[in-house]
Amino acid sequence: MSQPNSQSAASNVLLISACLVVTIAGMKTAAELLVPFLLASFIAIVCAPPLFWLTRRRVPTGLAITLIIGLLIFSGYLLVTFVGSSVSDFTRSLPEYQQRLSGESQALVELANRFGFEISLTAFKDGFNPAAVMGMVSNTLSSLGGVLTNTFLILMTVIFILFEVSGLPHKIKIALSGETGALERLEGFTDSVNRYLAIKSWVSLATGVLVASWLAILGVDYPLLWGVLALLFNFVPNIGSIIAAVPAVMLAYIQLGGGTALAATSGYLVVNIVMGNVIEPRFLGKGLGLSTLVVFLSLVFWGWLLGPVGMLLSVPLTMIVKIGLESSEQSRWVAVLLGPDPND
Repeated sequence: MSQPNSQSAASNVLLISACLVVTIAGMKTAAELLVPFLLASFIAIVCAPPLFWLTRRRVPTGLAITLIIGLLIFSGYLLVTFVGSSVSDFTRSLPEYQQRLSGESQALVELANRFGFEISLTAFKDGFNPAAVMGMVSNTLSSLGGVLTNTFLILMTVIFILFEVSGLPHKIKIALSGETGALERLEGFTDSVNRYLAIKSWVSLATGVLVASWLAILGVDYPLLWGVLALLFNFVPNIGSIIAAVPAVMLAYIQLGGGTALAATSGYLVVNIVMGNVIEPRFLGKGLGLSTLVVFLSLVFWGWLLGPVGMLLSVPLTMIVKIGLESSEQSRWVAVLLGPDPND
């Protein structure tokens, strides 16, 4: 009896693995269509709690959605107006920044050689090319700008999702009226996803505002751009804050010197420590997180699969998977493995 059971288990593993490979290959092929839809779904989930809040106060669904979409359009207009010009200016100034970075690298190598550390400039540039960091930032921003060319498609998808979401709880109750356990698990899953994304979005917004304000006080160029970058990469804990800080700190160094760069680094550290270790755990709870290894692997995987937008949505997407696994007794052990160390 044990041999057929073991063969059946092995067949299930192979079948699940094959399904995963086919699904991932399909997602990779359809990334162009999938990215705007995922972005629209993310925006709609963040907008769902305000929609429910308005409808509970007897605001008509159509009017509530109109108000939310109007606020989104106004926010997008401000973002494009103020941040878009910063992106254009930064892209035009990029060759100058890269040249100045190369000069600073040469000066650092010469300083190290004076103190007896024999370092080849060519070897230093091969191992660490700071100008490439600026180029990576520019390419990432350009890729995000390319996604925003689908603004109309994203906006229309958000509108239809919100109209569907407004009546979804009633539909689910009718569809699962005879299955109390399934209904409770689904409600718990949707509530957890909405809560996580809403709180994470507000914390990320506060992080972006604080970073932009601090850099503006220091006099670093394009503070709004770096604030938006900090907002976006705050969805990727630990690693994201480093990625967002590196270009701004490097710009502070080549523009205003080492003291300002050190002050900018200190500001990033304080903001991320307070937001990531004090504010966020207080509202989300310590258990609602991912291990550092899972964060890194999800960043690599979703970035490879969906590009820059996949990198930004990597942790929210993985968290949604983790929340879904937690909602079932059979798969809860996988969610525990994905989460942080409970002893920390």
